[in-house]
Amino acid sequence: MNNKIIYFTNRLKEKLWFRPFIFCIFSIIAALLAQFADNTFLKELVPKISDDSLVGLLNTISASMLVIAIFAVASMVSAFSAASSNATPRSFKLVVTDDVSQNALSIFIGAFIFSIVATVALKNGFYGEAGIFILFVLTILLFGVVIITFLRWVDRISRLGRLSNTIQQVEKAALNSLSKNISNPLMGGTPQESSILYNGEACYSNSTGYVHTINIEILQKLAEKEQMHIDLSCVPGSFISFNTPVAFSNTTSGYIKEQIAEAIVIANERSFDDDPRFGIITLSEIASRALSPGINDPGTAIHIIGSMNRLFCAYNKMPSDGPIIKYDRVSVPALKISDLFTDAFRPIARDGAGNVEVMTRLQKCLAIIAAIDHPEFKKEARHQSIQAFKRSEIAMGFQPDIEELRKITLFLSDS
Repeated sequence: MNNKIIYFTNRLKEKLWFRPFIFCIFSIIAALLAQFADNTFLKELVPKISDDSLVGLLNTISASMLVIAIFAVASMVSAFSAASSNATPRSFKLVVTDDVSQNALSIFIGAFIFSIVATVALKNGFYGEAGIFILFVLTILLFGVVIITFLRWVDRISRLGRLSNTIQQVEKAALNSLSKNISNPLMGGTPQESSILYNGEACYSNSTGYVHTINIEILQKLAEKEQMHIDLSCVPGSFISFNTPVAFSNTTSGYIKEQIAEAIVIANERSFDDDPRFGIITLSEIASRALSPGINDPGTAIHIIGSMNRLFCAYNKMPSDGPIIKYDRVSVPALKISDLFTDAFRPIARDGAGNVEVMTRLQKCLAIIAAIDHPEFKKEARHQSIQAFKRSEIAMGFQPDIEELRKITLFLSDS
């Protein structure tokens, strides 16, 4: 149930309307709650505030906030479009969930709703002297919050959608997902051998798409109830179809198979939350786009290689006590280090094979990663280094460039 709530909450946060809606509700409540001050001791202590001055202030807020909110939406849409076209469409979700921009839009719309509700209530005699004073204080505070938010948002919107900012957001999302994976690599399930042969009855998906999340707690309760074991054959980020087995169990019941399939949430697009490979794939897509002949921006690819370097070094330093087994009746495939390296470096090596600056930076990055005291990192870094050099040998026609690259690559070879 907790996993379902977290998943549902994360999906709501991705909706642009969610925070403005919450702020609107709080604005209406705040405007109406001021009236309760009329029934307290404050009515004999507070100074009298002119209705006209308060109405003028509320009218100013209502007139300006709607215009600013429309301007904010237009600016955000422009930033979203820039992020999708300059980086990759996969980065759209991260840009649209920018906290500063969403909070700014929410405050602007919330202030507009507050001023409208307060004005209507004030002109209809809803407030006494104490209520008017509290409303005046709330309006002044709201006015100050709006000014601070607007100044902060202007600074943010100037960078939102820029390529460097988008790369930073994707790198942060990838790091968070990798951190979540290293702290709980099997989602609390039991480990599987890499060469496991699934036995028993196959459970097939109800739809086609990417695995968003797996409600492993539900699978555990089902396995305990039916006295069985469930072997998952997919993880978040896996693409599955109607004829793709998502799990194997020793049950022949069609109803139980249906329950197993329903515990695996499928969506049309991948998510950054529980899919550590997706952030790395998105970064490599940005690099590949920058290396295309139409854009020809090797500097961005070099920037992405630096991001990959930081991610793998950070991944190695993350503390891990090994798998934490909470669900002993559900086995989960482990994340393959080889997949991470392939996602990160193969597209860059393929599309940048003819660029000596990009390939030099890539070889240096792989050399740094190979120096990490991690057997799998060493093995995969060596493999990617050799593969990248072979691609460059084919793509580069200038022999001195090839020889320069060879000097960097040779010490990583297995010879």
